[in-house]
Amino acid sequence: MRRHGAMRHLNDDLLLETYQKACELELNDDFIFLITQELERRSIADRSAHLKKLH
Repeated sequence: MRRHGAMRHLNDDLLLETYQKACELELNDDFIFLITQELERRSIADRSAHLKKLH
């Protein structure tokens, strides 16, 4: 059985904001990695390329 993460419930804009804020606040690297994985799953990683510079 495949487990679905809570991040799947966030819309794209909110997910991008979450990523940016997590980087600004220097939150746990594992948490930021999970956000990045979801961005890549949605094929919106390119849209967040400028945000990756923050982390």
